[in-house]
Amino acid sequence: MIRSNSKMSGKAGMPPGTLVHIGEKRSTKAKVTIIDYNEKQFHEKEAKKIEESFSYKSRSSVTWINIDGLHQVDIIEKIGNYFGMHPLILEDILNTSQRPKVEEFEDHLFIVFKMLTYDGSVKKIDSEQVSMVLGKNFVISFQEKEGDVFEGIRERIRHAKGKIRNMGADYLVYALMDAVVDNYFTVLEQIGDNIEETEEDLVSRPVPKMLHTIKNLKNEMIFLRRSVWPLRELISNLTRGDMKFIKNMTIIFFRDVYDHTIQVIDMIESYRDMLSGLMDIYLSSISNKMNEVMKVLTIIATIFIPLTFIVGVYGMNFEFIPELKWKWGYFSVWGFMVSVFILMISFFKRKKWL
Repeated sequence: MIRSNSKMSGKAGMPPGTLVHIGEKRSTKAKVTIIDYNEKQFHEKEAKKIEESFSYKSRSSVTWINIDGLHQVDIIEKIGNYFGMHPLILEDILNTSQRPKVEEFEDHLFIVFKMLTYDGSVKKIDSEQVSMVLGKNFVISFQEKEGDVFEGIRERIRHAKGKIRNMGADYLVYALMDAVVDNYFTVLEQIGDNIEETEEDLVSRPVPKMLHTIKNLKNEMIFLRRSVWPLRELISNLTRGDMKFIKNMTIIFFRDVYDHTIQVIDMIESYRDMLSGLMDIYLSSISNKMNEVMKVLTIIATIFIPLTFIVGVYGMNFEFIPELKWKWGYFSVWGFMVSVFILMISFFKRKKWL
């Protein structure tokens, strides 16, 4: 099913920068986690109030503030005002139907993209908007709900694995985006398995319900394409080297993410071509199945044509029909019809029609 957001109409006519949450309403409380680190030290905590994150704005260490839950607009407004975010940024954060993009402001960089996961139980892609604000020494990420693909990044920070503790906030943004893009491959692999299973089923036992499966897969690929294609442009902008919050030493890492994005797009296009061919396979399979049925019926009808002729002749009620009163006439006609049947079956087999 193609995702749509019917709540956009409720915001029509409001002034720009009006903070209205557009997305799934949730009853759970927003969760705020703070990870502060440098090469030698690491500190992680869950903030009970958003004000606890304010003291990290001007620290020399790198701070990652993550907010799970956008439905509490007051939290978004408070942190946005304190960190000097433009009202249009806050509006875009709360609008979960945003197209992936990057915007540069005087004091920070704003990035929006989609984090995708695959629900194998219902064979559907789950999408979640992730917004990030990159400042000089901090990254603030906004997610719609708890649960993400960033746990590996957290472990690397906790245990000082790799370069992440030695690099700046821009490297953290790279790491987060790289985790999201790498997870696209996992989603695509699962979709690819579904496409292959569907193709095998179409060849062996095509049934009308397969059309719904193909349609659902097409819609998933359309949604995936809409999420990934703008991301290519986003990452390309980050690799230009003219954004002051992205250091030159980090650009090469973003180029690697860009390459991964191109690979994802290539896979999407390949799967779209495969799905286009599935409909042809379905129609061909149905046609072949119908041809087999018609072949059997035609052979049966052809065999019974001469037999019907024989019984039709002897079924006439003329008085002087030959063999009408012959003692062995009935058995002779049966023998002749059986012989005709055997000869026709042998002929069909020689022609390889059976």
